[in-house]
Amino acid sequence: MRILFILHLPPPIHGAAIIGENIFNSSKINNQFSTKYLNLSTSKNIREIGKNPLIKLFRYLKILFSTFRLLITFKPDIVYITLSSSGIGFLKDSIIALIAKMFRVKIVYHFHNKGIVKYQNRVFYNLIYKLILKNSKVILLSKLLYSDVEKYVKLKDVFYCPNGIKDLNLGNNVRKSNSTIKLLFFSNIIKSKGIIDLVEACEILFNKRIHFICNIVGNEGDLTEKELNSIIISKNLKNHIFYLGKKYDKSKIEIFKESDIFIHPTHNDCFPLVLLEAMQFNLAIISTNEGAISEIINHNNCGLLVPKKNVILLAENIEKLISQTELRNELGNNARIKFLENYSLEKFENNFIRIMHEIYEN
Repeated sequence: MRILFILHLPPPIHGAAIIGENIFNSSKINNQFSTKYLNLSTSKNIREIGKNPLIKLFRYLKILFSTFRLLITFKPDIVYITLSSSGIGFLKDSIIALIAKMFRVKIVYHFHNKGIVKYQNRVFYNLIYKLILKNSKVILLSKLLYSDVEKYVKLKDVFYCPNGIKDLNLGNNVRKSNSTIKLLFFSNIIKSKGIIDLVEACEILFNKRIHFICNIVGNEGDLTEKELNSIIISKNLKNHIFYLGKKYDKSKIEIFKESDIFIHPTHNDCFPLVLLEAMQFNLAIISTNEGAISEIINHNNCGLLVPKKNVILLAENIEKLISQTELRNELGNNARIKFLENYSLEKFENNFIRIMHEIYEN
């Protein structure tokens, strides 16, 4: 079976790119199929998104040409595309999908984001969704996300493949007792990830004289380091909240191991890989009931869920885990167990291979 993978590869680093890189590097997947790869990314870093239109137009035209060329020379049985769900990203991806449809091959769309529901009542988008998704197969990360494509895709054409990542916590991650609890936020510094909510929740904790340290790790996004630090200083939190910039490899592992509570108060997410990373390090997690997060994090079992944009409840739950060591450890240990059972890289690879064979044979 020949598969042409048109997917995102880092940089920039985000969920779809990490999974794309896992597929690209997977000997198990690449030994099963004859494969060719095209990188769908036109931005080279997170801050380039929405900028440098002429450079990105050139990169995009190159992707279109390469798609056409590989469809002719490689003659794939399946074209796999990590299709954006809405906006300009979807319109760009849809042209690539239309080229593939011209060759009458089986097309599989793997959605790593959501947003079709918000656009489906717009006449132009509705027409494009109908054209692109007709007679195609779709991979979703969770059954909780089916409502986003329900208008255009029948259940029989949907497959579910939760993300999985390599286990980096190879030792027994036992934390030393410490009077100061360390909170961790690890994501691109984007407002929609709830970073401002976290700072405001920390302000509430500070005013209640609760001892904590909050480390923020990630690439600059729609908030710069200067802007974030300005907000932190304005709330008198410069001795409690520390922006540490980007961390990779060993330094990334160390910051997870040094932390006690992982906080991801996102406003808009699908299936955040960073939650899986926190789970593998036995971290108690606080997040929001957004996208498929409630499937990943069972409330009161391996983490706590709060309504998005609710700073008061966010602060209350952080305080709860700071004060209750036993609960914190129990949630963290349960998170590690669930990671091993459901979200390992091997689990993802096996599910992915099974789905590709099923699509090819039907």
